[in-house]
Amino acid sequence: MDFALNDEQRGIQELAREVAEAEIVPHAAAWDREHRFPVELYARLGELGLMGVCVPEELGGAGADFLSYVLVLEELSRADAGVGVTVAVHTSAATLPIVAFGSGEQRGRLVPPLARGELLGAFALTEPESGSDAGSLRTTATRDGDGWVIDGTKQWITNASHAGLFVLFARTDPTTTGARGVSAFLLDREHVEVVREEEKLGLNSSSTADIRLGGVYVPADRMLHAERKGFTVAMATLDGGRIGIAAQAVGIAQAAYDTARAYALERRQFGSRIADFQAIQFTLAEMSTSIDAARLLTYRAAWRKQAGLPHTTEGAKAKLFASRVAVDVARDAIQVLGGYGYTKEFPVERYYRDAKVTEIYEGTSEIQRIVIARGILQQHERTLPVVGAV
Repeated sequence: MDFALNDEQRGIQELAREVAEAEIVPHAAAWDREHRFPVELYARLGELGLMGVCVPEELGGAGADFLSYVLVLEELSRADAGVGVTVAVHTSAATLPIVAFGSGEQRGRLVPPLARGELLGAFALTEPESGSDAGSLRTTATRDGDGWVIDGTKQWITNASHAGLFVLFARTDPTTTGARGVSAFLLDREHVEVVREEEKLGLNSSSTADIRLGGVYVPADRMLHAERKGFTVAMATLDGGRIGIAAQAVGIAQAAYDTARAYALERRQFGSRIADFQAIQFTLAEMSTSIDAARLLTYRAAWRKQAGLPHTTEGAKAKLFASRVAVDVARDAIQVLGGYGYTKEFPVERYYRDAKVTEIYEGTSEIQRIVIARGILQQHERTLPVVGAV
């Protein structure tokens, strides 16, 4: 068992950290305050290969492994979680499904510009009436000659206002209920109408919008994977996406801990640094331990995905735990800073606002517990001895 990163992984991590420190950290507070989506940043990240880290080289990506991608998300989110989620959705939820399920033509046409950051991707599954119960979605795709006419609305779509490509899910079989009648489609910017940009608690440098599709015609070659196999695409995508959100949560927690630790070493009360007080020491110790545990769960899930091993349960565990750690550590960081922590003079209040959504999107913590319970109970059933067997 080797916990060390290899040379390539360390190099990618260092590159992401350098870019984050130089080109994101100095602007993160202003982007949050102004609710500004830094369009120019993603072209820069694309030039450096960070918009397609784990995309194969022959498709325009950097050709690194999935753990390298997770390292990048952690570093970007440590600087600005809004940037982290933009890259996570673009890569995990929009680009990788095409790599995994797309036709040769779809991969060759769409993946290279996505991997180079020339095209931003979005994932359109959630609707006003179908959040955690994604199988109840109402957007329809009706056959029309050689193509499909799509009608419906989607809600809380990350990157929507700036995306050039949407992986979108619609019901193609009206005779079925639940997941069986759902198919996936690849839509362009002109197919989608953005009807509202969401005002959020945090992640203010990212875009979250509602979209509408009003009788949009798309040819048959816009279907991703096979008809009525859309839920297969969605669930496989979410399995990997949850690992990315866990990495985002780890990055937020690390940033909050770093700020709290630095402050504790400088701030003096009663003639001593507050870092010399046992109450602060114990808080920092718990924060550091929790972050290490969350990081290891996340790296394990990423390793299993890269190795082609089952990772549904492991990804859910990583997201469940890391998101809780992000919220707890950010809250404790505010407490360490006291009154300063509650002001915008320091970034910990932003980390706290950004952290909360990691417990909600890509499957709420309640959904993660369902996924984990299902996985561990099925595993237990497989290992039970057969009654009466000799």
